[in-house]
Amino acid sequence: MPSSTSALTLLLTLAAALGLMVWLMAAPWLQRRRRARLRAQAFPQAWRRILRRRFPLLQRLPADLQLRLKQEMQVFLAEKPIIGCGGLTVTDEMRVTIAAQACLPLLGARRGYYPQLKQILLYPGAFVVDRLHQAPGLAEVQMEQRRALAGESWVQGQVLLSWQDVLAGAMDPSDGRNVVIHEFAHQLDQAKGYANGAPLLGSTAAYRRWSRVMQNEFDALRQRLAWGEQDGLIDAYGATDPAEFFAVTSELFFERPGELAQAHPALYGQLSSFYKLNPLSWH
Repeated sequence: MPSSTSALTLLLTLAAALGLMVWLMAAPWLQRRRRARLRAQAFPQAWRRILRRRFPLLQRLPADLQLRLKQEMQVFLAEKPIIGCGGLTVTDEMRVTIAAQACLPLLGARRGYYPQLKQILLYPGAFVVDRLHQAPGLAEVQMEQRRALAGESWVQGQVLLSWQDVLAGAMDPSDGRNVVIHEFAHQLDQAKGYANGAPLLGSTAAYRRWSRVMQNEFDALRQRLAWGEQDGLIDAYGATDPAEFFAVTSELFFERPGELAQAHPALYGQLSSFYKLNPLSWH
């Protein structure tokens, strides 16, 4: 017969396990309720002024998407800390400007708020990172190179951004260059644990269509560059690898949709299907 101490230990263990099960079952419901409350809050007037001043793309969006964007921003800013680096003090202007651009890819379909993302690291300008590269012709030799970047997305749950480039991307919504959209497209791609240019699509048939179109477009870009043609719509950086191709073309999708749809209709169609949006219809 078990001692009273053993029985009490067993009882406490069972209670703790039951409490954990209840919490795990309740957590998604509690999260949905908290997010619904955040979306229902009045959007701060000070944030509206920041959007008018720093994010002209907002004016293109239909009224329903403008409202949806503001709702998504309130959840995003409540859940994703933005941390200043390199001596930078993060202001509401910075937080709101980043959130507006980061939430654009979320407008068409509810896919979470970048669930792998833990924090955003914001630098005043371009930041320097060290990278190991294989020495040309020497497979066994790796060289460390320093690179200045405007943004970077890490599978480990961080996005790094340059405020100077964030602001430049927000202020010109028609140049097809937006570091926030670029890095958060990477976050969507990395949701499966790695980036390969194919975000979560939901079905084998969707992956098959995506792969065919994106591979053809990617190969065509590389061929164009090999022929010395540098002036196409899609930036040469998109030829780096399929992950960068997806991020670069996502910038164009949101900022220059008309040109992308005209020059690359199949590519535009795949991006529209994934994002569940049609920026061609925005004014």
